[in-house]
Amino acid sequence: QVQLVESGGGLVQPGGSLRLSCAASGSIFSISIMAWYRQAPGKQREWVAFITSGGVTTNRDSVEGRFTISRDNAKNTVYLQMNNLKPEDTGVYYCNVFPSGRATSWGQGTQVTVSS
Repeated sequence: QVQLVESGGGLVQPGGSLRLSCAASGSIFSISIMAWYRQAPGKQREWVAFITSGGVTTNRDSVEGRFTISRDNAKNTVYLQMNNLKPEDTGVYYCNVFPSGRATSWGQGTQVTVSS
């Protein structure tokens, strides 16, 4: 079972940037596909980007060209660099294995608010 702690969220103006971090414990991290998810108020949680153990990435269309997912297997950490943030990026961001159906538990997430 992977335990996850997300950090790095905050309040930012439109066009701003944030870098999220996710520290994971568990021996399966290095072989797992890891993803960032987000949940906006009143909406279902959705995946934002995922990365294979070998570093191949896939982004959701709405964040393509703005968000970059990366990982450091030696540190059991996944990152999400978010640039040119928009109000619709507001939500609680979580990291976990991909797809979400394989997740056995979730961390507390980190709040991202994009507002002027």
